[in-house]
Amino acid sequence: MADTGGYDPHAPQTRFSADWAWWWDGAEWKPAISPDRLWRWDGQRWVPAVVGRPPSGAGTGAGIAVTVAIFVGVLLFASLIVVVVLLTMGSQIANVFSNVVAALGP
Repeated sequence: MADTGGYDPHAPQTRFSADWAWWWDGAEWKPAISPDRLWRWDGQRWVPAVVGRPPSGAGTGAGIAVTVAIFVGVLLFASLIVVVVLLTMGSQIANVFSNVVAALGP
């Protein structure tokens, strides 16, 4: 039998929610942060919470890449909507501004 260094390969891995505020015990979601916010569950034991720093493994580059991709997608979609509105209603908008300028003129 191989020595695994105290690690049980058959033990279930702890699953955390996306915001690291909850963990799955196999039957239900439980809070991963104590009510006083001084402790957090690391999957095996309660450890002191470090303010401003997520647990190790959180905030990976993949999460940041997805956030940036969504942001760029929203910007492109908004730009597309503006272009379509200007192409379809551009002459009407120009006419409104011409009427305002004419009404304000001497």
